[in-house]
Amino acid sequence: MARTNAIGLEKNDYKGAPTTLCQGCGHNSILSQVISACYEMDMMPEDIVKFSGIGCSSKAPTYMLDRSFGFNSLHGRMPSIATGALLGDNTLTGVAMSGDGDSISIGMGQFKHIMRRNIPLVYIIANNGTYGLTKGQLSATSEVGLSLKKQGTNMLEPIDICVEAMASNATFIARSFAGDPKQVKTLLMAALQHNGTAILDIISPCVTFNNADSSMHSYGWGKANESPIHDISFIPARDEITIEDFEEGTMQDVTMHDGSVIRLKKIDKNYDPTSRSAAVNILEEAAANKELLTGLIYIDPKRPSFYDVMGMSKNPLNRMVESDLRPAPETMKEINDAMF
Repeated sequence: MARTNAIGLEKNDYKGAPTTLCQGCGHNSILSQVISACYEMDMMPEDIVKFSGIGCSSKAPTYMLDRSFGFNSLHGRMPSIATGALLGDNTLTGVAMSGDGDSISIGMGQFKHIMRRNIPLVYIIANNGTYGLTKGQLSATSEVGLSLKKQGTNMLEPIDICVEAMASNATFIARSFAGDPKQVKTLLMAALQHNGTAILDIISPCVTFNNADSSMHSYGWGKANESPIHDISFIPARDEITIEDFEEGTMQDVTMHDGSVIRLKKIDKNYDPTSRSAAVNILEEAAANKELLTGLIYIDPKRPSFYDVMGMSKNPLNRMVESDLRPAPETMKEINDAMF
């Protein structure tokens, strides 16, 4: 008999259609960890809504959570679709998967504004440094000097997704590597409990067009140059907080709005992810050293979400009846009288 979680669902209840992505694609690994995180966190699939734009990564709604509603939107416009859907029903948990082309090229404006608003959304960018769907052109995150057979050599500086997220005042910023599924899953679990926009830049190698070991988006380079900031674990609010599994060392707990905890254990950096200045400095240091810095880079669990700022009703807009939405005749008369 298949194992079930606390709400009686099997892991298969969180899966989607069989993937048609290339065998070994990092996107498949990310999707597997989304499935595992939602299953282990006992989330009802019908309470999740999934979003994507255009690109290889944007096939995600098909390959995960087939019991959840999903939207495959226009190129670069996924944040607008997500904003509208989540304002329509703020009881849903939003999970979005985009790519470096969809969000960092054509969609940069929308990417920045959803962070500014702090819409509660898990925003995954599967970053492979190439346009895989259109056969391997250079992308805005391709490193200087990268040569791809379809477009020659990149001469332009790349855009760092986490630096852009810092500049846009995102309240949860993390980077991971598809070749480190344990870290990816832990960060996803923390992001799912964040009260705001959670940006996850996940380096996801394209095994067809951009997986030479010299490429900074390849499995070989990622494994050789990955530099974790810390060991990370996620502790749900219902669980007793213990430290028996950790060796002696410096630890820091970050409490989320629902009482769950992200526990960080120092590896070789005395690092505080709640400090903006520390986050900026560590990103600059990693870029200078050509390291793949992974882990929770920045979090602000106290900043109010867009729902809080706008005073959204606890009763979702899409479930309100006419009497909830239409002003009473007396109210309309008062408004009209005030116009004269």
